[in-house]
Amino acid sequence: MSNDIAQRLMERVKRLRENLGLTQEAFAERAGLKYKHYQSVEAGRKPNIQFSTLIKMAEACGLEPWELLKFDHDVESFQPVVGETKATTRTSKTAKTPKPRRRSN
Repeated sequence: MSNDIAQRLMERVKRLRENLGLTQEAFAERAGLKYKHYQSVEAGRKPNIQFSTLIKMAEACGLEPWELLKFDHDVESFQPVVGETKATTRTSKTAKTPKPRRRSN
């Protein structure tokens, strides 16, 4: 991803995060990212954003990844989901249940 696109993307994510009333730390937790990593990404210190990170950030905003990259639409036109996100739904569905322990003879 070019530095210009990464910068524009993170400006959009930051505005969406602020519209949701979330701190960087709360947003990172909601997205399933480490706080320091998200902080570096938002500040532009990590311009090479992984696609998996983009997906997590989009889901934390209640959006699809393509919506974050649709630069011709202002983020204020999006209606982000407040409360449960796809990310939290996904993790609850895929959470592993512990298997019973086998007795050792």
